[in-house]
Amino acid sequence: MLTLIGIAIVVVGFVLRINPLLVVTIAGLATGIAGGLSLLEVIAAFGKAFITSRYVAIVWLVLPVIGLLEHAGLKERARAVVAGLRAATTSRVLLVYFAIRQITAALGLTSLGGHAQMVRPLIAPMAEGAAENEYGELQQRTRYRIRANAAAVDNIALFFGEDIFIAIGSILLIRGFLDQNGIHVEPTQLAIWAIPTAICAFVIHCTRLLLLDRRLRAELGKKSEAA
Repeated sequence: MLTLIGIAIVVVGFVLRINPLLVVTIAGLATGIAGGLSLLEVIAAFGKAFITSRYVAIVWLVLPVIGLLEHAGLKERARAVVAGLRAATTSRVLLVYFAIRQITAALGLTSLGGHAQMVRPLIAPMAEGAAENEYGELQQRTRYRIRANAAAVDNIALFFGEDIFIAIGSILLIRGFLDQNGIHVEPTQLAIWAIPTAICAFVIHCTRLLLLDRRLRAELGKKSEAA
């Protein structure tokens, strides 16, 4: 049971809002040591994963680029672009991104979006800019709500869109699980049956986003009238 200590460390660290990278690193060290590995062996495992995983190296390349773009005013430009579109609302911005994210994920382009490279520097500021254009200055609480919905759009669109692409890990995992239980299906069948689920996810989340617009209008519209 001691090997599960990493989960407890992650939960406590996130609740206390400690740096996620530090929390995950400590959780990995604690899990390795609890599993009987020495400190050097755990560090060696981290190093091996870093060397053999291309995605880790890509992250280190992408993050500085995003940081430079933000330093150069990427968020401000995103807000300014949306502010010039009078028909843009928070829900419409997020709906467009949801559709693009789900379609590209269905085609296997899962890396096209993402929280770090798309939501934080572009989508969330654009959604906030649309709300500012309609209601004026936003409270921090409202900004957090819009950012949370922007992150949810990326998660849900990717989760239900990628299953339509047959050469994705989730499809292979489902097929392997079904095979172990005596149910033999082809990846193509799984992908086809994932389409209705993806459509339902799109309709349901679109409804949630429209309700978000209504909620913002009810809260911020009254404040702007009072002002």
